Amino acid sequence: MNTILTHDQVQHKIRRIAFQVAEVFYEEHEIILAGIKGQGFQFASLLKAQLDSILQGTVTICEVKIDKKNPLSPISTSLDSNLYKDKVVVLCDDVLNSGSTLIYSVKHFLDTPIKKMKTAVLVDRNHKRYPVKADFKGISLSTNLKEHVEVFFDSNDSKVLLK
Repeated sequence: MNTILTHDQVQHKIRRIAFQVAEVFYEEHEIILAGIKGQGFQFASLLKAQLDSILQGTVTICEVKIDKKNPLSPISTSLDSNLYKDKVVVLCDDVLNSGSTLIYSVKHFLDTPIKKMKTAVLVDRNHKRYPVKADFKGISLSTNLKEHVEVFFDSNDSKVLLK
């Protein structure tokens, strides 16, 4: 097991992503951070905390509930779709692996007329099966398919491990 990012490095990456998001959406009054249930939602929460200290506008967080093993099953969000209508949405996940979770989640948001959508991930593994990219990423890893990236978010000991 190898440590890819230490706690301080994880915090630095999230802060850098927050500044990138703020730079792209500096004219927006509200940004919706849509975190994939689990680690993606935790990542979005940490990103929100950073954005709240940078931006003047409102940062609203929502949880995207998707069955990662069966992404064709119905997807729901913790916010009513009217609350992200005509707004910018940043879809967040901890690791971009094959791209299936992100692409099916993006598809869900396309049912509502949103202003603009971007994606943010802490780790981009470069093993995509679908044409989805991370607009904001903490780190890109070239790994083999047998390796597993694991992200842990903890207030004092966040880390990214390669197993």
